[in-house]
Parts: sequence; C-alpha cells; structure tokens
Amino acid sequence: MDIQRGLLFIALAFVLILIYQKWLEEQQPPPAPLPTAQTSVPPTDVADVPRAPTAVDQPPASPDQPQAVATGERITVTTDLFRAHIDTLGGDLKKVELLKYPVSVDQPDEPFDLLRQKGADVFISQTGLIGRGRAFPNHKTTFEVDKTSFELAPDKDTVAAKLRWDSPDGVQYAKVYTFHRDSYNISIDYLVDNQTKDTWNGYLYAQFLRTHVVPERSFFLGVVPSYLGGAIYTPEEKYEKIDFADMTEQDLNREVKSGWVAMLQHYFVGAWLPQRDGPYQFYSRVNKTADGPRYNIGYKTLSPTVIQPGGQGTLRTKLFVGPKEQDRLKQQGEGFVLSVDYGWLTPLSAPLFWILQRINAVVNNWGWAIIILTLLIKLVFYPLSAASYKSMAKMKKLQPRLQTLKERYGDDKAKLQQAMMELYKKDKINPLGGCLPIVIQIPVFIALYWVLLESVELRQAEWAFWIRDLSVKDPYFVLPILMGASMVGQQLLNPSPLDPMQKKIMMALPVVFTLLFLYFPAGLVLYWLVNNVLSIAQQWYINRTIGAKNT
Repeated sequence: MDIQRGLLFIALAFVLILIYQKWLEEQQPPPAPLPTAQTSVPPTDVADVPRAPTAVDQPPASPDQPQAVATGERITVTTDLFRAHIDTLGGDLKKVELLKYPVSVDQPDEPFDLLRQKGADVFISQTGLIGRGRAFPNHKTTFEVDKTSFELAPDKDTVAAKLRWDSPDGVQYAKVYTFHRDSYNISIDYLVDNQTKDTWNGYLYAQFLRTHVVPERSFFLGVVPSYLGGAIYTPEEKYEKIDFADMTEQDLNREVKSGWVAMLQHYFVGAWLPQRDGPYQFYSRVNKTADGPRYNIGYKTLSPTVIQPGGQGTLRTKLFVGPKEQDRLKQQGEGFVLSVDYGWLTPLSAPLFWILQRINAVVNNWGWAIIILTLLIKLVFYPLSAASYKSMAKMKKLQPRLQTLKERYGDDKAKLQQAMMELYKKDKINPLGGCLPIVIQIPVFIALYWVLLESVELRQAEWAFWIRDLSVKDPYFVLPILMGASMVGQQLLNPSPLDPMQKKIMMALPVVFTLLFLYFPAGLVLYWLVNNVLSIAQQWYINRTIGAKNT
C-alpha cells in the first residue's frame, strides 16, 4: 500500500467515524409511551413519591403521574448568578435562569433556563421527606410563605427563602433554600420541630423530573451531539451514564455509601450532592403519561433521622445547578469533573483542556488560545510529521519514474507493484513512512475535538472578525471554505496517486470535508485550518530542502 492509499484510508476512516456516530443518533427512537402496568402502591404512598425504606428496600414505585406538572404560587430568588423560581406546591425548584449565560450572543439579555417547565420540555428538581405512620412534606405538599421575592444584598454572601408546613399531627416543618454568592450550589434544609410525644423518624429524598425532548435533526452531519441523560458516580464504580433508554429498560436501584447523581446536558448539569455519609439508595423510575414518559433520577437516605419528642433536627442536601465550569466542578467533590464527558479519550482530553485554559489565561481569547495550542501540538509532533513529509517529498520526486512503470506494465498490477517495491527499496523509501506519524496524531485530534465540543468555557467565546461564538458554526462559512482550500494546497504539495480512481477520490475529499465542516463549531474548524496551514508550510520547506539536496 503506497502513501496515497494510506492517507486516503485515514481520511475516509475519520469521515466514517463521524457518519457512524451520526447514524447511531438517528437510530435512537423517540421516547415511546411505557407499557401499561398495574403498580401496587400502599395507601399511605403519594403518586411518584419514593417509599420509605423498609427492611428489604425496593425500588421506588412507578405509578401514573398527572399529565401536567401542577403549580402553586411562585417565589423568586435573585443572586449574582441565578434567578430561581420556587413553587409553593411541593417547594420544588421549577425554573433556574443562569444570568451569566445568555441564550445566544444575539440575545444577550435573555438568560438560559437550565431548570424549566415549558410545555413538553420539563426539567425540575424535587425534594421531600418520607417515613411511616405520619404525614410528611413531599413535593405534593402545599407550603406557606411570608414573602415571595428575595434578593441577595450587596453586603451579604447568602440569601435564604423559607417555606413552612404544619402537619396534622403537630410536627412543624420549614423548607429552607440557601443561595450563595458566586456559587451554583443551593443548600436545601428541612427543619423539623417535633413538639409531640412521639419520636420522629424520617428520610430525605431528592430527585430530578425530566422529559426527553428529541432535538431536531439536520440533513447535514454537523456535530456529534453531546450526551443528554442521567449519570451517577460512586467511589467503587466511578462514573456511569444512566441514559433514558436505561431508565426505561430497568429502574436504577443501587445502595451506595457516597457519590452523586445528576442529569447532564450539553455544557450544563444539575446534580444532587449528598451531604453526609450514607447509606443511600440511588434510584430512577419512569412514569407514564398521555404526553409521554417522564423520567425521575435521584437518591434517598436509607438510615433514618431520629428526633426525640420536644426536639428539633435538620435534614440537608445540596443541589448544584449550573454550567460545567471545570474549576467549579473540581470543588464539588470526588469525580464531579467527569460530568464534562470527554468519553474514552479523557486521559488525553483533560490535559489538552488544562493547557488550553492556561494559554487563555495569558492571551484572554479562546480563539488565539486554540491557534497557539495547535502550534504547540505541531511542535510536539514535529519529528514524526517531518518524517512523514520527507517520505512524501521523496515519493513526489519518484512520480515521473512511477508513471513510467505504470505505462510499461499497464494493467498487470502484480508486476507493477513488484517494480514499485524494487524502486522504493533502491531509493530507500518506506511507502508507509508517511502514514504512521499521521495515525499516531489522530487520537490527539479526536481528543481535542471533544475538548472544543464539551467545554462550556468556549460557549459564546468570541475570537475575532465575524466569529462571535466559537461553539457554533461560522455564520458565513468562511472558515470551512478556507479549510477546504488548505486541503487542496496540501494535495498540490503531495505526490499524486497513480490510480485514476484514487486520484478522483482524493480530489473529492476537500469538497467532502468542506461540506462536513460547514456546521462544525467554528473553534474546531479554526483548529483544523491552522493545522493544515502549518502542515503546508512544513511540507513546502521539506520539499524545497530535499529538492535542493538533489540539485
């Protein structure tokens, strides 16, 4: 196999990988209604509320859920990062607006809704208490409040919103949301005042309710979509994805000592972070409705909180709801940074992002940081790529002699290959010498691909000129066209294939890649373009040097 075939194979393999990933996305069926089933629910249980743990604990029940998420009065809490909306029905967090993250660069005053309830698109957080033998406040309980608007004062670091509920048996409950300055953490405390003659035993649960809205599909391959679905982390099993299909197939029912449970989407995450050692039960369930399935994933405590008669106690959890800013994620606890999902190339992607972040700290521009990182990668691989380009340069000098051999042997491919190998041996050329260095660099490129695709730090990051957001396509397609032109330039410097079919395919590749990259994030296309330009410069220099040595 000569070098042209090797390069052709590598290019086509990369295209096929992207096509295969897109095909997998297309094969995912839209969420279907769950099969009708009768679920046995004890009379004391409330629909879609986890059961209190028993001696042999079972997964939470999955009864029918109302078609619309019920609502009560809204409480608004505004901080430097949030505008949160709490519903008095259940004390649920129904909407969270991220004030530092606009919907798009063209809508700078419209904050992105991470938690939301917009028609069929529902993503909310729910918490509550469960137990046996008495009434407990859960996400179906109607709470009372003294005020419905809270704002973080300039001289304060926290602001708290308090909701109250008094049970029929005389226990008084307060649900307190505490928001912190410059933090995406929300503390949720249940304050229990047991002014009865009986010992109080209760358990805490915290869960997300989400629907799966299938995104619109484009004719173009575009970019492989980021992961959307559930995830859990435990010190024993590490990071695990629990996607919507997994939840539909089987309820999650995992007893753990510590960890976190989350709902992930591109650039953002909502996660429950238990605040004490377990045991806990990580669980999921799918509730069927006429509008389609609704997915719950969360956790509940398995050891009770005990409050003596006349005593008070607190049950606490922490919610992280915000962007996947890696510096913040690392502060949350073990493994939480893995919610930035680089896949199996994380060992390569994580260091690449670290370097990119450090460069940006100096130049304060993610576009120039990408260009500098591309240059550094090129320098690291310079010895390998130099060997590759030298092999190509020598092959290019052999083109007239190879063409003569082709004319001599015509359609006798066996004799032609034998003659070519003898010529390579005589001139001490390894026809595979140009392929291996490129193959070695492919994992680095794919790792950087995921860095640029997954890193929220590049979302709406401006570079220069017309590029106002490196995380979306070039609005005028200038970068993809320049990238295609650079591929043509590379081909002019490299030896032309002898086989007519290979030659036609190689000529078509710049067009194919240009069409493929039209809807890629501008940051990715910028990397590829700069890499091509540097490769052209290196190839031109080596061609000239080798040509000078032979004159």
